[in-house]
Amino acid sequence: MNLIDKIRAETEMWDLFTKKEEYDPLLLDQYERFPYYLSKHRDVMDPILSKYLIDNGLNPKYPDGKKFAVCLTHDIDVIKQTITNCAFESMKSTIKGDYKNSLQYTISGLDKKQHPYRDFERIMEIEDKYGAKSSFYFLALKPEERDYNYDLEEISDEIRDISDNGWEVGLHGGHESYNNVKVTVQEKKILEDIIGKKIVGYRNHYLKFKIPDTWEMLSEAGFKYDTTFGYADCAGFRNGMCHPFKPFNLNTGKEIDILEIPLVIMDCTLLRDYMRLDFERAWKLTKLLINRVEQYNGVITILWHNNFMTGEYLKFYEKILKYCSGKNAWMTSGEEIFRNHTSE
Repeated sequence: MNLIDKIRAETEMWDLFTKKEEYDPLLLDQYERFPYYLSKHRDVMDPILSKYLIDNGLNPKYPDGKKFAVCLTHDIDVIKQTITNCAFESMKSTIKGDYKNSLQYTISGLDKKQHPYRDFERIMEIEDKYGAKSSFYFLALKPEERDYNYDLEEISDEIRDISDNGWEVGLHGGHESYNNVKVTVQEKKILEDIIGKKIVGYRNHYLKFKIPDTWEMLSEAGFKYDTTFGYADCAGFRNGMCHPFKPFNLNTGKEIDILEIPLVIMDCTLLRDYMRLDFERAWKLTKLLINRVEQYNGVITILWHNNFMTGEYLKFYEKILKYCSGKNAWMTSGEEIFRNHTSE
């Protein structure tokens, strides 16, 4: 009996796994997303479906006998700020006594290449210190599009450096991409032309996602995995899964040919825009979620934007790496999670 058949035998679990409640939602939020506060499933801190599968024989394997995996990811939304914003950030850093950061913001106000948000090499150095790798998802927007902040050509050398060093480069789809295969294919090609090879991984901007349409669209566009599927307004397990899975389309009655690596923790969900936890409470919740995933031999996907790689936010990210390293977790990219899953 495969994963699908095991869950289908339990109606409530099947409805949760497929997210039946999201097929015809009464409401969506301002970004056309289905939010946690509208879901009937309230206990998103417990991966109940993964627990059920482990209890019924699921036995995932990871390299070197590691018990669980951490999928580390970065959405690259912005790489520069205005001179005014740089001056403001410099002043904030000075007040906090972070003179190194203050100096970097001052310099970047004059030279955009020196902006902290653009320091991808530093992110890789931090991760390498803990034996980790990660995925970098880049936007491929045009100047007239919403949230345009950079052109891929201006950072092409940095992008190729990321890929050449063994980290993953994937696509961060724009505002319309989650529901438009033509736009998504165009964005995918732009990024592939930059790095000179096919890309396999995807996450949509603002976590915009429509079930089951986005999965079908991404499969058609040639992606091998997605890692958008998580709530923006709450950390946790959106459909009770802490393992990668092939989604099922209730409209067609068929499995969709794409792997979902569900998102569990996003920086701005915890600390700034939604849950607004202080660092102490955010760490308590983060440890709980990591420990739950370890308990069920799963994969915890963490999204830490490049613009959160400064000050206390950076220290928090390093704390995650150190904690997971201490547990001997496999900390890697979405692409490696996908390849490991398909080889099982």
